[in-house]
Amino acid sequence: MSDSLEIPDELINLGAAAEAERLKLDGLDGEEWQSQLRAWRTAADAVQAAVTAHAQESALNRVDVEMAVKRAVRYPAP
Repeated sequence: MSDSLEIPDELINLGAAAEAERLKLDGLDGEEWQSQLRAWRTAADAVQAAVTAHAQESALNRVDVEMAVKRAVRYPAP
């Protein structure tokens, strides 16, 4: 995959929001955990749908787009 793949800010923002929801699971249990899990899954589903749409519209490999989004979220540019 090329490191020069340009990812729209919208995808990075969606990815960051999903990651923030995932991090909120830490320390929860019971119904609170289940509720937060649903929130995370909803956010993750939105990311996957946006990644798929962007890849199709841009004629890019979906996995490459997903990995670029994850990389941008986990290792943001300074």
